Amino acid sequence: MSRRTSAIAPSWWDYTTLDAELIDAVARLSAKDLQKLSRPGFQVCFYDTLEDFYLAEALEYVEAWRRSTADNPVGICGPIGPTEQLPLVARIVNALQLDVRAGHFWGMDEWFDAATGLEVPVTHPLSFERCDREFCFNRIDRRLRMSDAHLHFPKADTAAFRATWGSGVRCAVMQGGQGDVKHWAFNDPLPRKGKHLNTPPSKEEYRRLATRVVNLHPLTIAQNARTSGGGNISMVPTQAITVGPVETWLADKVSIWHAGNHDNPFGQRLTAYMISKGIVDTAVPMSLLADHPNVQFNYFRSGIGSCSVEMH
Repeated sequence: MSRRTSAIAPSWWDYTTLDAELIDAVARLSAKDLQKLSRPGFQVCFYDTLEDFYLAEALEYVEAWRRSTADNPVGICGPIGPTEQLPLVARIVNALQLDVRAGHFWGMDEWFDAATGLEVPVTHPLSFERCDREFCFNRIDRRLRMSDAHLHFPKADTAAFRATWGSGVRCAVMQGGQGDVKHWAFNDPLPRKGKHLNTPPSKEEYRRLATRVVNLHPLTIAQNARTSGGGNISMVPTQAITVGPVETWLADKVSIWHAGNHDNPFGQRLTAYMISKGIVDTAVPMSLLADHPNVQFNYFRSGIGSCSVEMH
């Protein structure tokens, strides 16, 4: 049986091409049902306040860096979206006078400027590196923070960034949010063309993708305009550089944070259900994490919402 055509972007794969029975089963899940989806290798955690939620996310940075030494370096790969944890990281480090100079950090992704063939500069209003530096690293006391050599931001020429993943630095945790198109970082579904015209790529093919420049699904472009650009879609680049599944599987743990701002109630349920049940479909890239040995989904309870129909 042929797959359905996307209801969002017919020339792309995405979650709207899934079987209707799966879609209906997910839409029926309550918040209590979500919490029951935990299994060995996949943990679902709830937080009752945003303060607790973002503090827990910030502590993953601190815990990783506290384990790092010059002889056994440890780092964390972190997202932009959410960003609220970043100032908390700096505040904790400064307040406790923690020496994190041995720690490492990888940025998950960055925008790509097709006109220049390069990553956007840090002067770009949407620059992820700029956000990481201004919200976190520039706020850490100079005596305590790691040098620029320990901050690894993806560039259009991905070779140097990719090399850091095999340099002997252990990634304790890769954090992420979840976009409307069910990605982590910018691991979007692929276009529906060529050998992928009738079926999306296999999970084995998708798992071979490393840090790379990608074309973004229209839903991702619209989402970033909504969450970061005041709805101005024209200012959002249509390409990005993203950490890939290859690097993701080098992380000891993958930790995904659902505050309710980036994906909707249905999406927050869909990926948890697919990962819990071992349903892997590359039209839903996040579902590939069903095969990762240590994944944690973190939910702000009030952000989970409901899939019931409400007219507004």
